[in-house]
Amino acid sequence: MYNVKSPHAEEFINDQEIRDTLAYAKANQTNAPLITAILEKAKARKGLTHREAAVLLDCALEDKNQEIYALAEQIKKDFYGNRIVLFAPLYLSNYCVNGCVYCPYHGQNKHILRKKLTQEEIRQEVIALQDMGHKRLAIEAGEDPLHNPIDYILESIKTIYSIQHKNGAIRRVNVNIAATTVENYKKLKEAGIGTYILFQETYHKQSYEKLHPTGPKHHYTYHTEAMDRAMEGGIDDVGLGVLFGLELYRYEFTGLLMHAEHLEATYGVGPHTISMPRIRPAEDIDPNTFTHGISDDIFAKLVACTRIAVPYTGIIVSTRESQACRERVLHLGVSQISGGSRTSVGGYVNPEVEEKSTAQFDISDTRSLDEVVHWLIEKGYIPSFCTACYREGRTGDRFMSLCKNGQIQNCCLPNALMTLQEYLEDYSSSSTKELGKKLIHSELSHIPNEKIKNFVETHLREIEAGQRDFRF
Repeated sequence: MYNVKSPHAEEFINDQEIRDTLAYAKANQTNAPLITAILEKAKARKGLTHREAAVLLDCALEDKNQEIYALAEQIKKDFYGNRIVLFAPLYLSNYCVNGCVYCPYHGQNKHILRKKLTQEEIRQEVIALQDMGHKRLAIEAGEDPLHNPIDYILESIKTIYSIQHKNGAIRRVNVNIAATTVENYKKLKEAGIGTYILFQETYHKQSYEKLHPTGPKHHYTYHTEAMDRAMEGGIDDVGLGVLFGLELYRYEFTGLLMHAEHLEATYGVGPHTISMPRIRPAEDIDPNTFTHGISDDIFAKLVACTRIAVPYTGIIVSTRESQACRERVLHLGVSQISGGSRTSVGGYVNPEVEEKSTAQFDISDTRSLDEVVHWLIEKGYIPSFCTACYREGRTGDRFMSLCKNGQIQNCCLPNALMTLQEYLEDYSSSSTKELGKKLIHSELSHIPNEKIKNFVETHLREIEAGQRDFRF
């Protein structure tokens, strides 16, 4: 039976409920009065149920689809303005004992070079990322109790936070590692992580078990209930995601929203982020074996419907996607993107060598961070390197309450402008700096509170004079 508050995965992600939802959505593809009523409800910015959102995703009326896109764009502006947060992944190790058939790190792959960074190598990778201008990382590692135990992850986090190079510092470390125990989540919380991220890959249990035939990740229930254990361990910022292309996208979309509903109903805090990756070519993996790939049009609609359904949640699109695709979905709901990414172990120090031998997947958007920043500014977005909420304790229900009532805007724009100023002073090209300064000057006029505006203007001048790390 479907039970949103159940602690059991097969009850809060209930297969029959998903199938009933998909049938309901299909039956109402052209039900204009119902679709209009759902859109009217969505305009309250309180979100939608998984069933209501599924109807919008399946909508076959072109005029209503245009309303969906317009509403998604407006909701994104209401909650996140024109800010886009930037981050980079940092791969620590590609040792893995799992048999995931879509990932080149699978234990049976004898062609890939296995590598695990030492703490000194981590230091060099972080310095390379700092020299690019990054302040926020997402660390990644395969699941291997021997090579990548929790103590290695904790030591690596400590190393990352300790590195101060010139004006560089990593201010937030998000963690994307395998499902683990409550005790280990407590240790990650004590280590000062930002968001704990875990992709479900697929919510379809039978497909999940076939795609993960061996290793600890084979256990669907343990994996799906990981976020509950993370919450129990004190981590109140968690990030969900599925790998689109492994299963039918409508099924995944519905399961994803049911997971978000479960967290909100059980803990009072929905997901801090939702990642939207699509399967990509990789070493030893033929993407043509996966028959559920989705077009750019469907991908754009998935982003739009996700933004409408969970308006408060950050939506992430990585460099898996091309520049053209990312440009299309930015205004439909995306609030975070990666830039200048490497998906290999040691790839920031030795990009040419490591990408060929240890990369997890091929990158579509290969531009440098400065090129991405320049592009965002040209498109009217504010590239943000802000980590203030995490460092000021605005996490979990505190962040969500501020986000839902719109007060987070009072913090986000000032912090985005100050961190962008830091980037322009320390790392950008001259052309990006010129463009960015004009953007900052223009955006200052959008701060309605005179006291906050004066606060920002004062610190912008101090940043130009060499001071760093102001936050509101």
